[in-house]
Amino acid sequence: MKGVDRTPESLRVFSSKQGFTLLEILVALAILATAVTIVFQLFSAGLRNIAASEDYVVATMRAEAKMREILSQRELTENSWIESTKDGYRYTVKVSKTLQEKTGSLPVDVLEVELSVSWSKGIKERVLQLKTLKIVNKQV
Repeated sequence: MKGVDRTPESLRVFSSKQGFTLLEILVALAILATAVTIVFQLFSAGLRNIAASEDYVVATMRAEAKMREILSQRELTENSWIESTKDGYRYTVKVSKTLQEKTGSLPVDVLEVELSVSWSKGIKERVLQLKTLKIVNKQV
């Protein structure tokens, strides 16, 4: 045939530029598999965090409502108690006098109200705690 150079050098150059080797393909697939696995793990962690955030938002709303209920009592005194709800939330409330050395000569007491809300999510026990102060008239 005319015009076709069949020398070993021209064949060698042509064959070395032909496609990818099996090793290159395997390395590329391994890198791709690792990247896809990492992306799926990131999405999974994000979804778990969204679920945990939702639980904390619900617990915060319940705790704030319970705290308002406690603070609205006319005769709030030192006390502690535990309440449970049907849907698995548990309230632990502790009301105690505080700052007595500073309010001793005043006609008021300062009460510290501690409220803990706990609930179970799977095997984990989660707790949210709120604290506030309330000024009340001294009881005679």
